[in-house]
Amino acid sequence: MINNDLLAGEKVRLIELDPERDSKSWVKWFENSEYLRLLDSEPSRLRSEKVSKEWMEKHLSDFLEFEFYIQTLDDGKIIGGVGLEGNIRTHQEAFVGIGIGEPDYWGKGYGTDAMRLILRYGFLELNLHRVSLNVFGYNTRAIRSYEKAGFVVEGRSPNFLIRDGKRWDLVWMGILKEEWIKKYGSEFI
Repeated sequence: MINNDLLAGEKVRLIELDPERDSKSWVKWFENSEYLRLLDSEPSRLRSEKVSKEWMEKHLSDFLEFEFYIQTLDDGKIIGGVGLEGNIRTHQEAFVGIGIGEPDYWGKGYGTDAMRLILRYGFLELNLHRVSLNVFGYNTRAIRSYEKAGFVVEGRSPNFLIRDGKRWDLVWMGILKEEWIKKYGSEFI
């Protein structure tokens, strides 16, 4: 059983996905091409509520992924999602993905708080050794947020994607458990 205190931060709480409730949010977020361009290298495309619900139901049954929705503490609004996947049990490493779908909550520390929570969950609950992510070079706001959470740039894939006629790097970032403990000490432990 997950300790709920482990999943509550200063601004947000991580909550279980509910396909019935959350597929409506996805439809709304996937209508925002700016959000999609920050989240994925694939071309923007719309998703119906039915397709979103089916995707969520499929992924909830995959025990190798740990997915949560991000809910604000002040008003209980669901603003995005965060999750871990990868070689969790075999190599104690995971890839983290995060997206804040509500633009009114961008740049205000909600994503950073959610990232700190998923790292705490990953390192303390799943006993991970390493967490990594990648981000597009044009998403400087996300890069700053990840650095605040303790990630360091580990490399780049130059000219990885093209957006609006310009090539952009894919930036690889990571954090080890011992780096996380050194950064946060007893604050999160």
